[in-house]
Amino acid sequence: MREKEIEKVLADGVKSLGGRAYKWTSPGNDGVPDRIVILPWRPPVFVELKTEAGKLTELQQVQIRKLRTLGQDVRVLKGIREVEGFLEECGGGGKGWSSGHTITRNTASKRL
Repeated sequence: MREKEIEKVLADGVKSLGGRAYKWTSPGNDGVPDRIVILPWRPPVFVELKTEAGKLTELQQVQIRKLRTLGQDVRVLKGIREVEGFLEECGGGGKGWSSGHTITRNTASKRL
């Protein structure tokens, strides 16, 4: 599966959880993660997506290290399985995450 298709699965899954997976482009800062995932009542997560065989470039490694040094949550997800695991962690229940699950302030705060 291509990275673009993996990115769509992430964006659709996050949307079904009531959040947004904004595409991140930062002029003058090449190598930033692909998406900023924002879910209700949770801190944002920066997500770099790769195919199962994909590898981070040196520039991506530098950008990820800079964000982590600032205390940010940065995830590198390889392939659909890792995206599904991330969505499950976010409250989506694994493969059933697309079933219209809604997240409330009370349930979200319990996972923080």
